[in-house]
Amino acid sequence: MSNQQTEKIRILSLGGLGEVGKNMYVIELDDEMMIIDAGCMHPADDMLGVDIVIPDISYLVENKEKIKGIILSHGHEDHIAAVPYVLRDLKVPVYGSKLTLALVKDHCDDVEVGHQPNFVEVHSDSKIKIGKTPISFFRTNHSIPDSLGIVVHTSQGPIVYTGDFKFDQNPVDGMPTEMGKLTEIGDKGVLCLLSDSHNAEIPGNTPSESFVAEGLKDAFHEASGRIIVAVYSSHIHRIQQVLNAAEKQERKVVVIGKPIERSVGIATDLGYLKDENDTLISKQDMKKYNREQIVILTTGSQGEPMSCLAKMAKGSHSLVKIEKYDRIVISAMPDPGNEKVVSQMVDLLSRTGAEVVYGKTKKVHVSGHASQEELKLMLNLIRPQHFIPVSGEYRMQHAHRNLAKTVGTDDSKIFLLEKGEVVEFTKRKGKLANKVTSGHVLIDGLGVGDVGNIVLRDRRLLSKDGILVVVVTLNKRHNQILSGPDIISRGFVYVRESEELIKNAEKLVTETLNQSIEQNQTEWAQLKGQVRDQLSRFLYEKTKRRPMIMPIIMET
Repeated sequence: MSNQQTEKIRILSLGGLGEVGKNMYVIELDDEMMIIDAGCMHPADDMLGVDIVIPDISYLVENKEKIKGIILSHGHEDHIAAVPYVLRDLKVPVYGSKLTLALVKDHCDDVEVGHQPNFVEVHSDSKIKIGKTPISFFRTNHSIPDSLGIVVHTSQGPIVYTGDFKFDQNPVDGMPTEMGKLTEIGDKGVLCLLSDSHNAEIPGNTPSESFVAEGLKDAFHEASGRIIVAVYSSHIHRIQQVLNAAEKQERKVVVIGKPIERSVGIATDLGYLKDENDTLISKQDMKKYNREQIVILTTGSQGEPMSCLAKMAKGSHSLVKIEKYDRIVISAMPDPGNEKVVSQMVDLLSRTGAEVVYGKTKKVHVSGHASQEELKLMLNLIRPQHFIPVSGEYRMQHAHRNLAKTVGTDDSKIFLLEKGEVVEFTKRKGKLANKVTSGHVLIDGLGVGDVGNIVLRDRRLLSKDGILVVVVTLNKRHNQILSGPDIISRGFVYVRESEELIKNAEKLVTETLNQSIEQNQTEWAQLKGQVRDQLSRFLYEKTKRRPMIMPIIMET
C-alpha cells in the first residue's frame, strides 16, 4: 500500500467497454492521472473507407498537465496502436515490456509523432513510481510474449488491471502466470479489480496454446501442395507454432505482408521467436523450392479487405496465386461483428479449388482470453472489494458480473460501466460520479478525426443510391443560362437506358433556375438549394431512390 495519502481516486474508460478493442483506461489519483493501454479497433461495417478507430482523448488533452505516463499491458494493436496518436498531444513517458515497446516504436515510425517519445522498459519484477504513485507488475499468459498485469498501489488499497490473460498451464514459452504474486496482491486488500471480459460467456477453461500444435500438425499432414496460414500479425506464440509445425514437415516458411513481416523481424531480433534451423526464408528464395515444400505465413484472418489473404482470394495478389491443391489454414476465430466478412472470404477461397481449414472443430486456433473458470480463479486470487469488468462488449461485461457474484463479490460493489462513466473512491467506498467526453476518432489514411458523422453519412448515401452531378454555366450579368444543364450520373442509373429520365431532369433544372432568376434569387447557395430540392423530389417520385445531388454552377 502506498504511503502517499490519496483522498479521491477516479477510474474511467475511454475505450474497451461495450466493444472489442480500443482499450484505454484512466486512473486519477487526486491531482495526478495515468493512462493504461491505448489501442485501436477495426472499423464497423458502416464506417466506409475508415482504416482504424481510436479513442477520443479530448478529456486527456483538457487535463494534460495532470497526466504522468502511459502504461502498456502487452503488444496487441487493440492495446497499443493508438499510442502514436496520443503522443502527438501528450508528451508523457510510455512504460512497457521489451517486446511491447519494440512494437510501439514500430507504430511510431509510421505515424509522425512530432517529438522523440520517452520509452521506459519494465518487466514483471519492476517496481517503479509514476508521479507519486508506486506501480508493480505480474506476468500473465496471452497469445503474445511479455504480457503484464498492472498494480497501482494507493493508500486505499491496490488497483489491479489484468490486461488480456488466461491461465495456460503449458505455455509455448514456458512462462506461466505468476499465481504466487496474485495471491500476495490479494492479501493486501485490493480496492478494485479491472479484469478481461472477452470470454466471460464461455464455460470451462480456455485450452493451452500448446493445444494448437496438434491441430496444425493434422492440418499440415499429407497436404499435397503449398500451405498458406493466416494469423494475427502480432500473435507471436502462434507464429512460433507454425514454424515448429513446418519444421517437422521439412517445409520452409515465407512471411508475406508488411505488418507480419515487421512483427516477425522484431520478435526474431529480440529472441522471442526461435528459428534455430533456418525454417524462415525470404520471398526471393521461395522460387528455389517446390510448392509442396513451402508454407506461406500471412495476415487476413479477419477478412480485412486489403489484407494479403483477401487479395489472394480475389486473385489480385502480386506474388501468390492460389491453386487447386493448396491448403489454406485460418488460425483465428472471427472477432464479434466480423463473422459475415470472414465467411465471405472463406467462400471466395473455396471457389479457387483450394482446401480451407478453419473453425473450432479443426483445432487450429485457441483463444488467448480466460474463460469462466479462469475468470473466477482470478477473482478468488485477488478478492477485490470492488470490481469493474472491462475489455469486451456489454453482454460480456454482464456475464462477467454474474460470474463475480457467484464467487461472493457484493453486487452493489460491481460497476458495469459505459465509456466515459467514472467510478469515484473515497475512504475505500466506490460510487458512480460524473461522465466525461468519450467516443470514436476515425483514422482514414493520413487524416485523424477529419472523417466524422457527416462524411460517413455522405459515404453511406453514395454507396446506397449513387450521385448526380448537375453542371450549369450562367451569365450572371444578364441572368442567362449559357450552357447546360448537363447531368452526370454515377451509381444511380445507367444513363444509356435512362435517357428520358435524364432529359426530364435536365428540363426541370432549367425551369427551376429560370424561375429563381425571375424572382431575383441569384445567390449561388439559393440556386443550388432550389436545384437540389426540386431534383431530389422529382427523382424520388420516378425511381424511389435518393442519390446525392451535387449542383455545380459556373459563372462567365
